[in-house]
Amino acid sequence: MLDPKTSYRQVLKATSLFGGVQVFSIVIAVIRSKAIALLIGPTGMGIASLLNSTLHFVNGLTNAGLGQSAVKDISFVDGDNDLQKTFRTIRILRRLVWFTGVIGALLMIITAPFLSEFAFGNSGYTYAFVWLSLALLFNQLTTAELAVLQGLRKLQRLAKANLIGNFLGLVITLPLYYYFRLDAIVPAIIIAALISLLFTVYFSRKEGVKEGKLTSKEAFLEGKEMIRLGVMLSLSNMITLGVAYLVQVYINSEGGIDEVGLYNAGYVILNSYVGLIFTAMATDYYPRLAAISDKIDAVQKTVFEQAFIAILIITPIIVVFLTLAPYIIVLLYSKAFTPIVAFVSWGILGMIFKAVSFSMGYVIIAKGDSKLFIKTSVAFNTFLLLGNILGYYYGGLEGLGISFLIYYIFHFVLVRVIIKYRYNFYFDRSFYPIFIVCIALCIAAFFLTFIEYPLIKYALMSLVIVLATVFSYIQLDKKLDIKELFSKFLKRKK
Repeated sequence: MLDPKTSYRQVLKATSLFGGVQVFSIVIAVIRSKAIALLIGPTGMGIASLLNSTLHFVNGLTNAGLGQSAVKDISFVDGDNDLQKTFRTIRILRRLVWFTGVIGALLMIITAPFLSEFAFGNSGYTYAFVWLSLALLFNQLTTAELAVLQGLRKLQRLAKANLIGNFLGLVITLPLYYYFRLDAIVPAIIIAALISLLFTVYFSRKEGVKEGKLTSKEAFLEGKEMIRLGVMLSLSNMITLGVAYLVQVYINSEGGIDEVGLYNAGYVILNSYVGLIFTAMATDYYPRLAAISDKIDAVQKTVFEQAFIAILIITPIIVVFLTLAPYIIVLLYSKAFTPIVAFVSWGILGMIFKAVSFSMGYVIIAKGDSKLFIKTSVAFNTFLLLGNILGYYYGGLEGLGISFLIYYIFHFVLVRVIIKYRYNFYFDRSFYPIFIVCIALCIAAFFLTFIEYPLIKYALMSLVIVLATVFSYIQLDKKLDIKELFSKFLKRKK
């Protein structure tokens, strides 16, 4: 059995590695978003948002969820140290993803006129969607190779593929926006997808290349369980993407394309910039959890550790962001995007609840409980769609932020109840006092933003930042012994 400190340190190491990758990716995204915001403005952001949302929706409709289900299968067989079976699983994935990718690309080409009418209310973007079929194919092939690296837990190669791909994508696409403005949107999406594919293939090319014949018939027969779970996961993802898409279409019909651009900018902040912790968690956490999914004690321990680390890392992030939200948004985009401050401030409060429900929710996926997963997905997304529509109808962008907060609280409570009665899962009682303090610190920072006197407001918010940072450090130190960890790090460097 691992020493408790070692176990927590493994969680922190993986989170730090991919947290670092996400920070770098965010810096790249900030530069890209800033440039795009200045060069093509909210209107261009709105167009790019609708094109990307449509692309992701068709991708989710046709990819059969292989990216997620394959991680589970590859990590499970790799845990048994059966190299032949591991290689076979990887080759099955690669064969299947070509079928789904080609089907998805053809579907996008055929439905391009309809997609243009539905998203923009006219046929002016038909050829844009035809060209984006290439990006869809590249994205699906990339997802398969990322699943190989993630399932085998080749974390450093996975990190390198993401870092280099993002950097070169920025370097190549920015000049396009500078010279061609709105006309650069579609080429930039395609080129970024191609670059990502090339570097992912480069870092994963040595995996699963052992000799041996594999026919298409064998791939479908042997991969049926991967497909079955994947289809359920794909259906769930499609519903999620569909909800996001419908929300943007609704905002476009009620508030115009500029409002879509503002909404998308705020959504990216919540789910990409602030939500980097969740991406970092999922990369290593999911395959680890899948490998022990049949052992409830081990599952409880792993989920507890992940949720513990997550809330203590994200609490100071939330508090700092609430304090500096107006300045951060201008830095990330421009002054034209300041209307999203209230939206983001409400929505970011929900991240503390998401940190825990995210950790718990992976139990359902890791166990392969596809029927339960799809039922909960339909319920959650229906609630989210109705909440977003009502929120925007009654409160505009700020109403959307409130609806996101309510959704994350609802999601946390319901997931907690479901996994308790379905799998007899529960947190150790020591978790809840820490969780409550983290919530209180975030709420305190939020209400302080309403103080009208800047000197008093920022003095008190600075105090909350200090309290949140010190509290997180003390709690993490109890589990990790940070001084000892830092000393070992310095010794290795010497």
